[in-house]
Amino acid sequence: MTGQFKCSRFVCLFFGAVICLLSSQNISQAAPDFSHEIVPILKKHCVACHGGKEAKGGFSLNHRSLFLESEAATPGNVEESYFLELIASTDPELQMPPKEKSRLSKKEIKTLQEWIASGMLWQQGFSFSEKTYEIPLKPRRPKLPPVQQGRENPVDRIIDAYLAKHKLPRPVPISDDVFIRRVTLDLVGLLPTPSQRAEFLADQSTDKRTKYIQSLLSNDIAYADHWLTFWNDLLRNDYTGTGFITGGRTQISKWLYAALVNNMPYDQFTRELIAPPTPESSGFINGIKWRGNVSAGQTVEIQFSQSLSQTFLGINMKCASCHDSFVSNWKVSEAYGLAAIYATREMEIHRCDKPTGQKAVASWLFPELGQVDPKAPQPERLKQLANLMTHPQNGRFARNLINRFWHRIMGHGIVHPVDAMETEPWNQDLLDYLAVYLVDQKYDLKKVLELITTSQAYQSRSEVVSEEAEYEKYVYDGPRTKRMTAEQFMDSLWQITGAAPAKIDAPILRAKVDLEQAKKIELKGNWIWGDSAAEGKIPPADETIAIRKIIKLDEAVSQAVAVVTCDNDFVLFINGREISRGENWQQPVGLVLNGKLKKGSNQIVAVAHNAGNNPNPAGFYFEARIKLASGKEIAIASDESWQFNPSKVNFKESRLGGIPGKWKPVTLVPTLPVWNNSTQETIRTIIAQGTSGQMPMVRTSLVKSDFLMRSLGRPNRDQIVSSRPDELTTLEAIDLANGETLSQALTHGAKKLSSSSWKKTSEMIQYVFQFAFSRNPTEAELKVMQEAMGDSPSVEQIQDMLWAVCMTPEFLLIR
Repeated sequence: MTGQFKCSRFVCLFFGAVICLLSSQNISQAAPDFSHEIVPILKKHCVACHGGKEAKGGFSLNHRSLFLESEAATPGNVEESYFLELIASTDPELQMPPKEKSRLSKKEIKTLQEWIASGMLWQQGFSFSEKTYEIPLKPRRPKLPPVQQGRENPVDRIIDAYLAKHKLPRPVPISDDVFIRRVTLDLVGLLPTPSQRAEFLADQSTDKRTKYIQSLLSNDIAYADHWLTFWNDLLRNDYTGTGFITGGRTQISKWLYAALVNNMPYDQFTRELIAPPTPESSGFINGIKWRGNVSAGQTVEIQFSQSLSQTFLGINMKCASCHDSFVSNWKVSEAYGLAAIYATREMEIHRCDKPTGQKAVASWLFPELGQVDPKAPQPERLKQLANLMTHPQNGRFARNLINRFWHRIMGHGIVHPVDAMETEPWNQDLLDYLAVYLVDQKYDLKKVLELITTSQAYQSRSEVVSEEAEYEKYVYDGPRTKRMTAEQFMDSLWQITGAAPAKIDAPILRAKVDLEQAKKIELKGNWIWGDSAAEGKIPPADETIAIRKIIKLDEAVSQAVAVVTCDNDFVLFINGREISRGENWQQPVGLVLNGKLKKGSNQIVAVAHNAGNNPNPAGFYFEARIKLASGKEIAIASDESWQFNPSKVNFKESRLGGIPGKWKPVTLVPTLPVWNNSTQETIRTIIAQGTSGQMPMVRTSLVKSDFLMRSLGRPNRDQIVSSRPDELTTLEAIDLANGETLSQALTHGAKKLSSSSWKKTSEMIQYVFQFAFSRNPTEAELKVMQEAMGDSPSVEQIQDMLWAVCMTPEFLLIR
């Protein structure tokens, strides 16, 4: 523990347990991509004789299990893998492929060797055998099996019938302690506090679990904070990273968070992502505009095709974006057809990055539901696609979301992996029923989560499954034990230690507003413009001016929100950096300015533009509320104190250049009734959100990633991430053992616990156990800890105790 922790007797006692944890899990290493690297090699050289119906020499590689049964390969051991010996052999009688066929290249042999060395990873559900499963398109409402022993939840009725059919026992029910920890982490990503646990355990009502689940789902802020992680991964949204600085990528954070807080129906949610009604949700379909020259498979149009297919349908279109897919029936022409719906230019189909001479025609993947009009303008094509994706007869849309939620909650998909939705589910009735239930509930995602978590299937003992078992045919035997996500781990750590950061990075309004109270907010702003609007004049068309306000703040800012709009459009800069832009004056833009404003002088500059072909009214509006560290509140609004400059403004890559010329006082523009009627309600609502005072603990999902979060599995989100790796990495083991970020949090927590009034050490130990594990310590645990810490434990001893608790499998896993 050099550098961060002093090696005490207590750490020595518990370090062995941590070593067991680390050694019981595989330390992952980079492995070749199965779908894109291994499958093509095996198809090219092996499948003709050893795949499908062929099994020459009694050897079939249709499934991983058949590959291993033949003893042709030994995962993790290249030397003992006989098929690699045959591939490398120069003996005409032994070599594979046979002498009349082409040999593998050195690069292909090396790739197969790396595949074996890294554990012979195989996409679950994949087979080289002929496809027999017909993937249903339309929804299906299965008949529910009879109720058994009073288990009326539809999930239980289907699962009970499944278990009976397979002659399997029902998983054992879990205790209240296990339940409250599991469901709180699963639904809102937090640990239940000791007081929440005590209240729950004291409740003697028979429906207390259902009531607790409903209380969690009704906590809109905690729900949105937690599920933001799921959607950020799936929509590749983040607060920093590739493309943001250069303007090649835009966030959807504010729109996404508001959608979650307000529980936007999933069909509307999807339509607003595919055919954005405002720029706030357009970042998903616009993808990442990479700098420089990119391959045909990295254009924003192809990203659109891949992203929609994966996120909303669970279809891997990446292979088909380059060539006809090796792992499905999708063709490159279909991938390009979907891309062409988004395109604003004519697209030539490329195969393996080479032009084919064929032009892509905008088309939807399932024409039996309808088709887009390839001649329609792009916005109209996107609306048509959004309606086809959410078409009532597109059963694949609802099944995909259900499968992702089941995987997240139960630890294993009904179809697995979740991005292989063309694989046969282990229970078609369960998938189909939950999909139609989602539609019946008007796409209310919380209703689906409530149905699953109130089932006895969810509330039963979880199983820990070996890596090898993951490759075998799946048989349901209860929920799977899950690792905490990086966000769950950090949030839980911050709960116990009180070490959460003071501010968020996500540009969101973290509140839910009382609209009646919002109507009472007094707005202070005026519509302003340059002197072209003075004395009742009408500003000329296509006029661009700069408008500024310099403010001085005597203290640091703890909270700040602003609303901006402009007839016709604007780009806003604070202290030289672009903050936002708007192109529709009827939709004011709400901004969270925490971290944008600093103590001292701050310059707010808007580059405002009046569009049109003839002179027409123009105006700029700004309204802000700022709360300083002392609690003092300041209002900043557009008024006669602002200045304008008609000189040309230069800005590049989101940075404001110098503005030459003289700054002059602005003109107060008479407010047009249409301006007030279209904007005032929205402006008041946004101000109410930003000043609501709802200040729960800052959550990991709302801050930028750091080294510890990345080592714990938080992705950089340059690509869509639908499931995070389960393997422990070397970097994670190091960071958990001796990382500075973790050390600082534990030190903060130790000081907090040390300053609390405990009658004796055992009370502190019980509190930590109740918080971390949702249970009391056993007599043996309490005795060991008391002996290690003594009657007056030092901060260092408490820190060691917290570290040891947080490193146990019981803490790191959701059982």
